[in-house]
Amino acid sequence: MRWFRWMSMLSVLLLLSGMAHAGNQKEEEMADSVRLALSRAINDARPPKPKFNDIDQRIQYLYWLGEMSERLKKKLPDAQMRIEFLETAWYEAKRAGLDPAMVLGLIQVESAFRKYALSSVSAHGYMQVMPFWSRVIGDADRSKLFDMQTNLRYGCSILRMYIDMEQGNLYLALGRYNGSRGRPEYPNAVLAAWKRWEYKDASPLHTVSARQ
Repeated sequence: MRWFRWMSMLSVLLLLSGMAHAGNQKEEEMADSVRLALSRAINDARPPKPKFNDIDQRIQYLYWLGEMSERLKKKLPDAQMRIEFLETAWYEAKRAGLDPAMVLGLIQVESAFRKYALSSVSAHGYMQVMPFWSRVIGDADRSKLFDMQTNLRYGCSILRMYIDMEQGNLYLALGRYNGSRGRPEYPNAVLAAWKRWEYKDASPLHTVSARQ
């Protein structure tokens, strides 16, 4: 009997270890205009690579990519997957008007960079997107939420919407994203993780200009 109980507890622990334990967005009433804007944000074209206006921007981006790749090695050991993830996270963050470092911090808190993380309330993937969002924007196939770019597109677009709804108050927007608006634990955790993913430009062009 004791052996059976021990095995049962072990099974539960193993199951929970594959789950994410962050909170969840709450389905709430929103104006048709807000729903339409979110749907358009989700379904717009998805260019595979970022475009830059000048060589300096391109070099800064490549140095950022290299630095973030080094930091992510332990979480994402596969180099190709790691670069693809970072390229997508950077693009989706910029597209939504968000700091990529903040998005990486949020992903760290939400899923610890696990693509197939599934919370106890069925929040999916890197950014722990709740399945009801597929229905809200008119696409009922929740399995797509495990697709990397789809998940990051949803997460960044939803956070952008919450920031706009909260009139730029990031603290309240992060709480709303987590389903804990007004409580400090989640926003503080994301803000602390954000600092760990900040990047100081160390490209040659930046170093030369700083010395002049």
